[in-house]
Amino acid sequence: MIDRNGYRPNVGIILLNLKNEVFWGKRIRQNSWQFPQGGIKSGESPEQAMYRELTEEVGLGPNHVEIVGRTRDWLRYEVPDRWIRREWRGNYKGQKQIWYLLRLIGRDSDVSLRRSAHPEFDAWRWNQYWVELDSVVEFKRKVYKQALTELSRLLKTDPCQSAAYGKNNLTKDTREILIDQLEVNE
Repeated sequence: MIDRNGYRPNVGIILLNLKNEVFWGKRIRQNSWQFPQGGIKSGESPEQAMYRELTEEVGLGPNHVEIVGRTRDWLRYEVPDRWIRREWRGNYKGQKQIWYLLRLIGRDSDVSLRRSAHPEFDAWRWNQYWVELDSVVEFKRKVYKQALTELSRLLKTDPCQSAAYGKNNLTKDTREILIDQLEVNE
């Protein structure tokens, strides 16, 4: 299901624990990490797709999470030609995503990467909310930054106040993310 502009509807999931750390999954047999995400099927709402993808990729059900919020609108990224399936070339540009911010109300032990017959991740970890995005495939980094920035307004605590984000500990990219976040919040 590709829209007339060449974008496939998709959902992205930022899953928080009680410390506002975010879930990262390691792509199977790759050294890249990402948030859970996946396509919206015909007739499916973004929320229905989010719960389906959460179950398929992370093994969590609606009873394990609460929805904190979602992006106001679609966020888009383009996929480089070399990553596009042959049958989609010519009419496919990339993905448009609604991002959900969820809080885990279950336990870490509820996460099960093998619940699906076709697992997407072979490892997972919790990271700080404003972690470097170097391990994310390059063409997705901007949309990750947009989603994290927009949804950061919904965090229970201000990530800028954390001792880990003292001015001497920030990299240039992290400083830019926090400056962007402050501009969005003002």
